[in-house]
Amino acid sequence: MIVSRGHIKRIGTRFLPFSDAASETLPLAQLLRLALFQISVGMAGVMLLGTLNRVMIVELSVPATLVAIMVALPVLIAPFRALLGFKSDNYRSAIGWKRVPYLWFGSLWQMGGLAIMPMCLLVLGGDVTHDVPFAGEVLAALAFIMTGLGMHMTQTAGLALAADRATEETRPRVVALLYVMFLIGMGLSAVVIGWLLRDFSGIRLIQVVQGTAVMTILLNTVALWRQERIRPMTKAEREAPQPDFKDAWGDLMGGGQAGRLLAVVFLGTMAFNMQDVLLEPYGGEILGLSVSTTTLLTAGWAAGALMGFALAARWLSAGISPYRMAGRGILAGIAAFSAVIFASPLGSTALFFAGAGMIGFGGGLFAVSTLTAAMTMPDTGAAGKGLALGAWGAAQATAAGVSTLIGGALRDGVNQIALAGHWGEALNDAATGYSVVYHLEIGLLFVTLVALGPLLSKARSRHSNKKPTGLGLADFPT
Repeated sequence: MIVSRGHIKRIGTRFLPFSDAASETLPLAQLLRLALFQISVGMAGVMLLGTLNRVMIVELSVPATLVAIMVALPVLIAPFRALLGFKSDNYRSAIGWKRVPYLWFGSLWQMGGLAIMPMCLLVLGGDVTHDVPFAGEVLAALAFIMTGLGMHMTQTAGLALAADRATEETRPRVVALLYVMFLIGMGLSAVVIGWLLRDFSGIRLIQVVQGTAVMTILLNTVALWRQERIRPMTKAEREAPQPDFKDAWGDLMGGGQAGRLLAVVFLGTMAFNMQDVLLEPYGGEILGLSVSTTTLLTAGWAAGALMGFALAARWLSAGISPYRMAGRGILAGIAAFSAVIFASPLGSTALFFAGAGMIGFGGGLFAVSTLTAAMTMPDTGAAGKGLALGAWGAAQATAAGVSTLIGGALRDGVNQIALAGHWGEALNDAATGYSVVYHLEIGLLFVTLVALGPLLSKARSRHSNKKPTGLGLADFPT
């Protein structure tokens, strides 16, 4: 039997992961190489939210409130993601690059923050003696802000570059691929970092964090290499009047449901992320798990998120509205936080890990659903893809930072009261502060469902007459 080249191509399109995301303007090899920037952002995310917060709270005995402030500091940059996306939409240079300069300088900021972070944390934890007041707090804040700025700039510019190079048909699949690469980066990094830190020491912490900084610049350099075409611009073109950000933002908000969608993203992200700074310390302090074991929680979270994406692909193929999928993710989150709460009184590590995986599943499904909704919004006036992605990222990152700060402060405040015996013997337990935070997250998830309702009702009629446009098998690495 003779197998033609066309047969092979059709087989590859059907079974090769993400092959349908490729196009003539963005071949699969270049797309996968570009996606490496999401791996580096995922590594940094594991460091900030998975490993370093546990190390600071448990090993370095830093108060959870101070840790929450440090982890939440990148939120100061998050609202500017929309502005960064808008600037990259309209950036003008002699060679015509728009996205690559932002992607490159974002990589430098991210690498620099990670490079100085371990020494700053050792000063903060008191392992390094000094006579400068608040030196540890200032240095740690600087490291977190630099890393956060780099992550926001890199991710916004990278997603916009991918959206530029993709066709209208493949753009949702391309963005979905990049989201999956981010989760894969988090999952693999959590496993590797957990294994490297199984015998914790200050020197080992420096080696691991600075090794992550080196990997950041290497991966991002390979990712951006020759990804944007050189389009020489004349001096007159560079000096021509540029669109105003206020006008572009007005165009985006006037495009339909953008404002309510951003509100849903903000509320849902707060509900899912308030536990970010507490989940691993909860495992270490309440359940007695080691650093290496609790770091694996991030891998379980990423695995759950990937499972959520797999179901999202199936449901989109069936023509289900992304808003309905977001609702299902919220319901999964309610069940997940309930499991984490009951893990303490039952003393069940298995239930705790199951809850962490379900948090990833619900949060991943919610994130990819709202991202799909944002990506399918039509361009309006001066509002380009960079602004739309930046607005979505700004709402998500801002909510994550605010909720992280609230979670850490609330845990400390509640435990200070509960452990003093003011609430009785039954609540005189270190798990009380964690439990209050998890119950608050469940309440926020119900509020998010209420905010999501009008979007779902309006989308129902629109999707009823629309041909299903799912991601397909090729959109998920089976």
